[in-house]
Order: sequence, then C-alpha cells, then structure tokens
Amino acid sequence: MPDLDGPDAPAHIELGGGVAFLHTPSIPSRGGLALTHGAGGNCESLLLQRIATVWTAAGFTVLRFDLPFRVRKPKGPPHPSRSAEDRLGIVAAIERLRTDTTGFIAFGGHSYGGRQGAMIAAERPDLVDGLVLTSYPLHPPGKPEKARTQHLPELRTPTVVVHGTRDPFGTTAELSAALTLVPAPTLLVDIEGAGHDLAPVKYDAAAKTLDGAVSLFGSPTSDSSVVVPLFDPSR
Repeated sequence: MPDLDGPDAPAHIELGGGVAFLHTPSIPSRGGLALTHGAGGNCESLLLQRIATVWTAAGFTVLRFDLPFRVRKPKGPPHPSRSAEDRLGIVAAIERLRTDTTGFIAFGGHSYGGRQGAMIAAERPDLVDGLVLTSYPLHPPGKPEKARTQHLPELRTPTVVVHGTRDPFGTTAELSAALTLVPAPTLLVDIEGAGHDLAPVKYDAAAKTLDGAVSLFGSPTSDSSVVVPLFDPSR
C-alpha cells in the first residue's frame, strides 16, 4: 500500500470542522467516492485508508471524512437522537466531492456510516449513483427481530454490500433476504471468515469493495426502467 505520509499523501481539508482527507488520483479522475466510518471509529481506520488507496489507484477521487458525531466527540458511539445530523454530514461531503470531480459518484460507509448513507439515499435518490456498504448493521448483535429495514423499500440506488460471514450484525441469509426489499440492483459480497471489522489486511477487503463495484455498476442493468451509470475503472 502507498505511504499515506509520502508524496502521494491525501490532502487534509476542511469539512464541517472535522477531519477529512481528499485523495486525488495521479490520472484524470473518473469519478468519486465519499467514504466514512462506523459508530466505534473514525475516518482514519485502516479499512477506510485501504479502500481510499485502492479506489484512488483505480482513478477515483476519494473524500474520506469523519461524521458529525465524531466531530463533536473523539470517542464513544453516536446518539440516536442526532443521527439526522450525521446524514446531513454525508450530504455535505458528497456535495464537496462533486466540486472536486465529475463522473460516477458513489458513497461508501462502514457499519453505522453505511446505514446512515443508505437512509439518506432512500430519501434523496439522486444523491449518488451507487452505494458501497461494508459490514451493514442489519440488526443489533443477537437481536435479529430488530431488523433495520424500514428504509430499504424506498432505496433506489444500486447497492453493493461487503459482508463478513462471522459478522454478528447479520448473517448472509438475513442480508440476502433484506436486499430483496431494495427496488434497485444489489450485490452481496461475502468474505468467508471475516467479522464486523472485515480484517482488511487478512482478507483484502478494500479490493473486494472495488471488485464489487465493478461487478454491479460496470454494465447496464437488464431492467430497462433502472438506469445504472457506467462505472469502468479500466477506462
């Protein structure tokens, strides 16, 4: 992996008072990825750094950013009563990304961040062209009866979910069933043996996010009523 402190290091930018990094590819940008973290981390997690590096090497501009709850406090989980602020933070990041690149714009989020991104995309179907969600928290561990699926029938954005088979927040079967609720193309990428953190070094989870995106977004869907923009990092 490239040295994040070397000559190709991302630029530290201002975004809502929090930590944010803009990764710019060495070739003309083909599009962008707004990328954020889960409830227990921040945008400097190893998984997010590796995803940013892989996507930038493929020619995409990546904005890796902290959610508003992490701006307010350096540690601890978000408070449910303020999750709308995190969704607005995602919108702000995507809008900033659009000032730095054009083309296919995706949102990527780990766990809580991915869920908030899916929720705001369900409300605003034109927000991004695709979603890449890692370790989607379908339900609290040990509580499958509390599935967080209310927004899925309204989600019309093509969605890739990268999932570890040992993730306590949802089984492969549960996620597969949940994705049938989404009226848009979806792809579930299972990583055998991985837990909720996806062990990014052991399983090369970052590369699997790009592979999944190429697989789902790289060609038009067979459903002519749904338009999937061309996503081709080889161009």
